[in-house]
Amino acid sequence: MEDRILIKGNREGLVTVIDMDKFRNFDDMLEALVEKLSRGRRFYKGSTLKITTELKRINERDAVRLRNVLLRDFDIKECIFEEYEEPKPKTFTGIYEGRTKFVRKTIRSGQRIEYPGNLVIIGDVNPGSEIQAAGNVIVLGNLKGYVRAGMGGDSRAFVAAFSLQPEILQIGTLVTRAPEDNEKPQFPEVAKIKDGSIIVEPYLPNKFL
Repeated sequence: MEDRILIKGNREGLVTVIDMDKFRNFDDMLEALVEKLSRGRRFYKGSTLKITTELKRINERDAVRLRNVLLRDFDIKECIFEEYEEPKPKTFTGIYEGRTKFVRKTIRSGQRIEYPGNLVIIGDVNPGSEIQAAGNVIVLGNLKGYVRAGMGGDSRAFVAAFSLQPEILQIGTLVTRAPEDNEKPQFPEVAKIKDGSIIVEPYLPNKFL
């Protein structure tokens, strides 16, 4: 339960992060805070303490009580209250560079691989399998399963393969199916979004990207 209250120091003083959701009420929180601060009482004397928490969960009367306890019992020089902001989840933003996972095997039917970055498959992707990536998907082999690049809606991503024959291909929010003729490509190809549609082009290093 130690993660209910986190105390850390910085150049400006001390920061206390309090998760009010993990306490029954204000009195329960105050008791736990006093107990935690008591373990290092001598370190807090004369310091500035910033309380970071959900201020809507603490009324003005309780805030005064909390400040008085800190100033009186722990000789805190100053107590500052700050609204707690939920940390935003990290999103993958590197399409051409960034985190990349290499998978050195054939992805067989029924297998599924998902990665929050670029995904490089060194092997084949068989029918009935599924691969998804937040960035680009590159298959150094035959791609015949379901493939999704730009997971999360990024239309800048692309899919490339030595032999591009996916059952279903999705980039960002756009989806397309394999053509009915099922003709095998004679060269590496790249699928990307252009003018609001998924297009497939031969991979030409001097032209693409």
